[in-house]
Amino acid sequence: MPSALEGARRSTPPAERVSRHESDALLAQVQAWLDEAKAENVVTIDIRGKSSIGDHMLIASGRSDRHVGAIAEQIQRKLKDEGYGSRIEGQPQCDWVLIDIGDIIVHVFRPEVREFYNLEKMWSAERPSDPLTH
Repeated sequence: MPSALEGARRSTPPAERVSRHESDALLAQVQAWLDEAKAENVVTIDIRGKSSIGDHMLIASGRSDRHVGAIAEQIQRKLKDEGYGSRIEGQPQCDWVLIDIGDIIVHVFRPEVREFYNLEKMWSAERPSDPLTH
């Protein structure tokens, strides 16, 4: 019997990497879609050079678990309509939903969960310099 992780890998298409120009255009589209879905306090963080997981991170809040779920569903539906692959995590609880679009990662939180994890502070910090060797 396959594990839950193996089942998820088979049922979820991998998020595709896109060119930098296409990534920037998609970022603008996703920002507009979050606005259409009435997401609150949307923050965009450029993570190029900080991590290999992507180029941009979008962090947004929904007013309730239902609003978080609705935002995530709307973004995922629009991505599919535009032909982009994505992976989504956290939808059953809708406290924190992550949408991985490859070079763009979208986090949608309930406000109190967002405040607890404080991803903006963690990812906005400058990368530490290399330690000096003597």
